Amino acid sequence: MNKNIKIGIVGAGIQGVSNALFLQKKGFNVTIFDRDLPGSHAASYGNAGHFSPYASVPLNRPDVLADVPAMLLSSSGPLALKWNYVPKMIPWFIKFIMNSTNKNMMHTAKNMHQILDLALPAYDELFDEIDLEGLVENKGILYIWNDKDLKSRELEIKIRDELGVEQQLVNKSEIHDLEPHIKPIYHAGVYYPYARHARNPKKILLKLFDLFLKKGGKFNKVNIKDINFDDEKPVFKAETQSYVFDKAVIACGAFSKKLTDNLGEKIPLDTERGYHVHFKNCDHLLSRPVIFSNRGFGITPMEQGLRVVGTVEFGGLKNPASKSRIKNLINNAKYMLGDLPEHEDEWLGFRPSLPDFLPVMGPSKNYKNIYYCFGHHHLGWTLGPISGKILSGMIANENTNLDLKPYSSLRFS
Repeated sequence: MNKNIKIGIVGAGIQGVSNALFLQKKGFNVTIFDRDLPGSHAASYGNAGHFSPYASVPLNRPDVLADVPAMLLSSSGPLALKWNYVPKMIPWFIKFIMNSTNKNMMHTAKNMHQILDLALPAYDELFDEIDLEGLVENKGILYIWNDKDLKSRELEIKIRDELGVEQQLVNKSEIHDLEPHIKPIYHAGVYYPYARHARNPKKILLKLFDLFLKKGGKFNKVNIKDINFDDEKPVFKAETQSYVFDKAVIACGAFSKKLTDNLGEKIPLDTERGYHVHFKNCDHLLSRPVIFSNRGFGITPMEQGLRVVGTVEFGGLKNPASKSRIKNLINNAKYMLGDLPEHEDEWLGFRPSLPDFLPVMGPSKNYKNIYYCFGHHHLGWTLGPISGKILSGMIANENTNLDLKPYSSLRFS
């Protein structure tokens, strides 16, 4: 019986908690470990709150590659680099460039679409067991831009059309009807009507975590420094204690690399640093998330006010936050909405990213009882439950009816 099989999970964000809940559905005995409490200031707290099942087109594509120099040189652009981190990033960037062909881009898009198409139903399986209390809005997500033609957007739109994604091109008048408080900075946009957004990602995560505990799950606030083995059983090594399990899941986002390196598997996981600020008591200004594509930032109406999010900054886990990136978010928000009150809650988080922009989900190359679930880049929040559902099926030796080879860590061998 699965209830006699003990599984340890490293990571208490949306990936770890989702894995735990779906493993419980299959009868496994699950314990989660994290150095912080769930909902602390990590990516599952500070994300944009988007449920984005349309977002299958990756960043590794020819049109983005051509724009990288201009983005890096623009002080208000969406891309930034900590120059002291460049030497460490060179191998990752080389792999990114190699994956930016049309063929590789379509490979990523098709395999992201495969799991994104299942993302909302997987969330609904978990949401059926908790009281959401108005924490999720079903009002779609709107992208706007100020280009006078579609050239810079047409590739994404074309690919999503080919994949069968529901999207609506909108003109100036339609954008105004959807979001009348936005200044007339836009020329056109695209609207994803079936997308959703979270009013408070932290509260949702904590409700799911409480469900896990009510179902008999256990949590240890412990930093797992390494994984050893007793015969074939994984042994979690903390500062002063060890914990033995039958199987283990590494799902600690950008912090997964240290553990996988120690397991002898050199997966090219790095981090995209993202930022947010809040403007309190302003959430009435928007009905749904709005992303301004030209500057690479978005604004989501939340319980805390308007959450302004953005930036892809490469700088690793140890560099301090960039005040210039925070300033850009504040300026961009005012560029879109005009006068706003004083901002608060400056936040920096880490998106775990791989150079082909596919996550790693599946067993370790070297150890059959170790499983990976990380590398979801901008889509960790969207893909939490479906990733947990898929991985729990793998662990239970069930047929998922999906082609899972593209997500295997073996692709980096």
